[in-house]
Amino acid sequence: MVALQDSVISIICFKWAPRPGYRSKFEAVHVHTLRNMVRRHYPDPHRFICITDDPTGLDADVEVVPLWDDHAELANPSFKDGPSCYRRLKMFSPDIGKLVGERFVCIDLDVVIVDDLRPLFNRSEDFVGFRNPVPEWPLNGSMFMMTAGARPDVWNSFDPLISPKLTHEANMRGSDQGWVSYVLGWSEAMWDGGDGVISFQREVMRKAGRLPKGARVVFFWGKFDPWSRQARAVSPWIKEHYR
Repeated sequence: MVALQDSVISIICFKWAPRPGYRSKFEAVHVHTLRNMVRRHYPDPHRFICITDDPTGLDADVEVVPLWDDHAELANPSFKDGPSCYRRLKMFSPDIGKLVGERFVCIDLDVVIVDDLRPLFNRSEDFVGFRNPVPEWPLNGSMFMMTAGARPDVWNSFDPLISPKLTHEANMRGSDQGWVSYVLGWSEAMWDGGDGVISFQREVMRKAGRLPKGARVVFFWGKFDPWSRQARAVSPWIKEHYR
């Protein structure tokens, strides 16, 4: 498929202060490392945007969008100690393009990019999600790509009192990813291991830390971060790519 040509794609990350006691702390250096990895592996024109409540230390070439407070205090219904990312649902609002552009990829900071991103990002579908490596629900929130406003029901139908309960009862785990899975289901275009989009905990750890052939993007969740000593002890290849 051919990339949409009417707008430059935006690569977007989020950075906000985690709740007290959360396992990971995200800083400007993690934003810069993601920017560097994207720059090496996506040579096509793009914008790099950080949506954040604290732009301190960010380089001038990182576009900053102030983080909104919508659903900021809403708890993760599935994992008591897990992150709550309901704020990201606003990426599905009909007018989000005014803030970030008409075509964008939203990608987590705890990621290692190891190969060419063009086969992933130069696609024409109006939404592409990351097929969840945990097969009980369809989508993982670590990365998705869309044309702004393409799936407005995800934002418009969200009820902070009812929606988390619905997703939990339907076994759609997580915060925003649970609701996106609940609304969009299994029929959307998705990246998976065949595209080189994989999970460190699932695909890499099951290969004794080795990087699988064909990998492009490796996402981390749970107790491992790509900058952690534990992950690098298991997978020395991280140091080569996470920079």
